[in-house]
Amino acid sequence: MSGSEGSSGHSAAAGEAPAAASGDNKKKEKARVSRTSMILWHAHQNDAAAVRKLLEEDRSLVHAKDYDNRTPLHVAALHGWIDVGKTLIEFGADVNAQDRWKNTPLADAEGAKKHGMIELLKSYGGLSYGQNGSHFEPRAVPPPLPNKCDWEIDPSELDFSNSAIIGKGSFGEILKACWRGTPVAVKRILPNLSDDRLVIQDFRHEVNLLVKLRHPNIVQFLGAVTEKKPLMLITEYLRGGDLHQYLKEKGALNPATAINFAMDIARGMAYLHNEPNVVIHRDLKPRNVLLVNTSADHLKVGDFGLSKLIRVQHSHDVYKLTGETGSYRYMAPEVFKHRKYDKKVDVFSFAMILYEVNLVYSLSIIENYGELSSFSFFFVFLFLYEQ
Repeated sequence: MSGSEGSSGHSAAAGEAPAAASGDNKKKEKARVSRTSMILWHAHQNDAAAVRKLLEEDRSLVHAKDYDNRTPLHVAALHGWIDVGKTLIEFGADVNAQDRWKNTPLADAEGAKKHGMIELLKSYGGLSYGQNGSHFEPRAVPPPLPNKCDWEIDPSELDFSNSAIIGKGSFGEILKACWRGTPVAVKRILPNLSDDRLVIQDFRHEVNLLVKLRHPNIVQFLGAVTEKKPLMLITEYLRGGDLHQYLKEKGALNPATAINFAMDIARGMAYLHNEPNVVIHRDLKPRNVLLVNTSADHLKVGDFGLSKLIRVQHSHDVYKLTGETGSYRYMAPEVFKHRKYDKKVDVFSFAMILYEVNLVYSLSIIENYGELSSFSFFFVFLFLYEQ
């Protein structure tokens, strides 16, 4: 073998090593994220046995955190799941971990009036700190502005100098703009409709609904302009566009991408359907599912103009809603026929989206992706079967 050939061989091997290492790191990170989702999910479902099994396999999961820095113990405390809480504490959970809002698990338990959980956490030295807690860290708080909501935005703060229209509707348009140096999406009601009583009513309904929502798979509401015309609603700007356009450009998706997309939509919708304050989207479709970035690795559910917030007493309540709303292609038959319906109409729309992204594979294909993908597949359809 010549010197040049030897050099070339060593060079190729050297190039393959970092690539292989990078691939391994990505697999490990993907597995870690999945395990984090699993323990948070099982904690939410009050499945102490599943939580224990995961912790026996990986004790570090007891300190897992979600998008808002909430640990499994935060989740258990909020719902009052005593057995899950005991299991987590047994494996070394930090009883005074603080989430994004500085709330400790005890603060969440106190806010939800979960007395059994309150006693448990206090017995292990739990303290109540944060916005929900009884102990507040001293800090200067400016006096509130009179007659102003904390989400009311002064339209002069919105910069439309380099704006671009990214969507249009019958009542207005959506523009990419800038607010305090941050790219945002602005839904702006047409000037000639800003005095229409029904339009104003629908606009305020959407604002009042969005204020209550906060989840990694729900488009984040930032503020609104309600005291001046035109009326505007401001949300985070997602660079990836909508799922409809993505599918149009990319065509059929590979199994891994399809499952990841479906999981993100399912997570967002499961959050909306959480009782007792159920939010029925009523217009779930690819155009209302947005990609966080151009890498298409994360989806969020958006556009709540037709959504309804319903307080339920029982899990199988049928709500007295009969209006025809949404897009026909994704509309459940009971809505189309003006019959009474409930949150299952969103499940129908979700199933239609799954069909569109070609998430119809044989079990043998899914099994080829191993234990991780099998769980992912189960998680997606759990949303369907639990409704």
